[in-house]
Amino acid sequence: MGFTAGIIGLPNVGKTTIFNALTAVGAEASSYPFCTIEPNTARVPFTEHRLQTLVSLVAPPKWAAATIQFMDVAGLVKGASKGEGLGNQFLGHIRTVDILIHVVRCFENSKVAHVEGVLTPVADMETVNTELLLADLETLHKRTIKIKKLIRGGDKKLIDTLKIIERIEMALDQGQPARSVPLLTGEEARILKELDLLTAKEVLYLANVDEGDLQGQSSLGQQIQQQALEEGAEFLTLCGDLEASISEMDPEEQDQFRQEYTLSASSLERLVATVVSKLKLIVFYTIVGQAVRSWIIPENTAARKAAGRIHTDMEKGFIKAEVLAYDTLISAGSWSDARQEGFIRQEGKHYLVQDGDIVLFRFNV
Repeated sequence: MGFTAGIIGLPNVGKTTIFNALTAVGAEASSYPFCTIEPNTARVPFTEHRLQTLVSLVAPPKWAAATIQFMDVAGLVKGASKGEGLGNQFLGHIRTVDILIHVVRCFENSKVAHVEGVLTPVADMETVNTELLLADLETLHKRTIKIKKLIRGGDKKLIDTLKIIERIEMALDQGQPARSVPLLTGEEARILKELDLLTAKEVLYLANVDEGDLQGQSSLGQQIQQQALEEGAEFLTLCGDLEASISEMDPEEQDQFRQEYTLSASSLERLVATVVSKLKLIVFYTIVGQAVRSWIIPENTAARKAAGRIHTDMEKGFIKAEVLAYDTLISAGSWSDARQEGFIRQEGKHYLVQDGDIVLFRFNV
C-alpha cells in the first residue's frame, strides 16, 4: 500500500528543481520544455516530530520513517489532451498518482523562458486544469459509449454509473472538476473512483516564488491563493532555487540558514505533511526489538489491515493488537512502564487504528 504525489504544471515552472531540492535525487533540470519525458520518482520520508521524539526517547540503533512517493511529471501544454507535447503520455503518468501538486510559476527569470511568453499565474493554472478537464471529458465519452452498448439488459449498476457520469459531465462542461461533484452514497464514491478521472484527484497548488516573497505575499502569489480558495484547494509557497541551495548544505548549515530566513520548517516537511493530510492518512508506530518505525495508512483502517501494511503474513495470522497512545507512552517514559501501569490495551482485528497509536501486533506465523 503506497501513496504517490504527482508534481505537475506547465514546462519551465520549476517542477524538477523543486523535486530535486525536496528529494535530493538529482533529476535533470533544464530551461527548455520537455527536458523531463519519463517521470522522475523518489520515496520521501515523513519524519514528523512524534517520530523524532520516539527515537530520542527509545534511542534505538535502527529507525525508519514512513514514506510518500513523489513523481515529477513533464510539463503539460495547451492541447495535451489531444496529444500535443507528448500530452497523452504525460497524462497517463498523472493517472497513477493519488494527489496532484500543481506547481505555478511566480518568479521572474529572463534566462528561463515562459512557455506562453508572459508570466500570468492564474492563466497558467487554467491552462493545465483545462487540459485535465478535456481529458476527463474524453474518458467519460468513451465510457458512455461502452456502457450504452451493455446497458440493454437493464443492469442497475451500469444505469447508476451512467447517471453519475452525466452529473460529472455537467460539472466539467461548466469548468468544475469531478471532485466538486457531491456524492450521496458510498456506492457513488466507489463508482467515481473506478472512473479514474484526473480532476477527481485532490490538488495542492504550490507557488514557486522569488526569494524575496517566501510567504507568497506578492500580487502573483495572492492571485494563486485566491484561486485555490475558490476551488477549496490547499495552497503552499516555496522558492525552488532557494530550496535547491539549502539541500546542498550540511544539516547544521541548513538549520542556521532557515533561521536566518525565519523558515520554521523545511519545504519538504510542510509539503509531505500537507499531502498526508489531504489524502486523509494517519500515522502509527511500531517499537519492535531494536527498531522504531512509523507507518502511513488511510483513516479508519482496521487493525488486521494495518498489520498487513507491515507484512502480509501478519495480516493472515493476526491474533490481536497491543495498543498504546503516543501521548501516554511519552508520559509513561517507556513501553514497559506503560505496561506496568496498565495503559496498554488489547484490541481485536476490527479495532480502527488511531493517529499516533503505538502498536504491537501478535500473530501466528
